Amino acid sequence: MSAPALAWHQFRYDQKTFWRNPASVFFTVMLPVIFLFIFATIFGNDTIDELGGVKITTYYVPAIISLAVISATFVSPAMSLVEDREDGVLKRVRGTPLPSQVFIAGRVGNAVVVSVVMVVVVTLLGRIVYGVDVPTATLAGVFVTLVVGAASFACLGFAMTTIIPNSDAAPAITNAIALPLYFISGIFIPENEIPDGVLTVADAFPVRHFFEAFFEAFDPATTGVGIAWGQLAIVAAWGLAGLIVAARFFRWAPRAD
Repeated sequence: MSAPALAWHQFRYDQKTFWRNPASVFFTVMLPVIFLFIFATIFGNDTIDELGGVKITTYYVPAIISLAVISATFVSPAMSLVEDREDGVLKRVRGTPLPSQVFIAGRVGNAVVVSVVMVVVVTLLGRIVYGVDVPTATLAGVFVTLVVGAASFACLGFAMTTIIPNSDAAPAITNAIALPLYFISGIFIPENEIPDGVLTVADAFPVRHFFEAFFEAFDPATTGVGIAWGQLAIVAAWGLAGLIVAARFFRWAPRAD
C-alpha cells in the first residue's frame, strides 16, 4: 500500500476514534460553542470603542474560533498522545510496518479537519444567532491564519508531550498552560479590559497573536485580504520551535520506572 493510501487509512481511523469519544467531542467541539453562547449572550449588546466600536459578538466569534482551533490541534492531541504513549499504543505502532510519518500525518490531519469544522460552525452560529458578518472579503486571511495556526499548534502539541510524565498529569498540565493564556490573551476577556502589562506578557506567547490574526480577518474595518503577516510570523516561529523540540525529544514508549 502506498504512503498516501496509508495516510488516508490512518486519517479515517483517527476521525472515527475522535468522533466516537464523547469526552473529546465535548471539550473540543461543544465547549467552544457553549462559550460562544455564554459570552455573546451576556455581552452581546456592547461595543468595544477601543477597537473602533466593533460589536462584542463580532469580537467573540474569532476569539472562540481561536480557542477551538487551539483545543483541536494542541490541547486534545497532547493529551491523547500521552495517553496512547503510556498505554503502550505508540510503542506498538512504532513496531509495525506503518511509517511514523504516516501515523503523525493521520493525527495532524484529524486535528486540522476538526479545526475547519469548528471555523465553519462558529462562523455560521455567529451569523445566524448574532448577525455577525461572514468575512467573505477576507476569506484568504481566514484560510492562511487557520493553516499557519493549525500547523504551529500541532507542532506545539507534539512538543508538549515531552514534558508530560504520564496520562494522569496530561489534562492538568495542558489546561494549566492553555487556560491562563486564554484569559490574558483576550479570548475570554475583551482586551480593552486587560491591563497593558498583562497584554505585554501575553504578547510573548502565540495564543494572543493567533487570535489577533483571526480578529483582523473578521474585523469589518479591515481592508485588503486580512492576512496579519506579523502576527502569523510569531505563531509560525513558535510552531518551528515546537517542531524542533518534538523532533528531538518526542517519545514513543512509556517512561521507564
